[in-house]
Amino acid sequence: MKDKTIKVGVSNKEGQLGFVFTRGGLREGSGRKSIGVTKKVSLTLTDEIWEMIEKQCADNEQSRSEVIRTILESYYSN
Repeated sequence: MKDKTIKVGVSNKEGQLGFVFTRGGLREGSGRKSIGVTKKVSLTLTDEIWEMIEKQCADNEQSRSEVIRTILESYYSN
């Protein structure tokens, strides 16, 4: 059986802790690339609007963030 030991490593960026396997590890530039700045918001909408957003999420296999981002980008690109 292969060794699957886990160790804790410190990333080169911002001193964040990360779990790494004995093979591979934290590498500068690895992982998902950023598409922008993340900010937490609270959004109040009617039940009908939330239902439309949830339907679009299911129909297009997208997250709420992706659907709302698409709507905002479409609005502001006009």
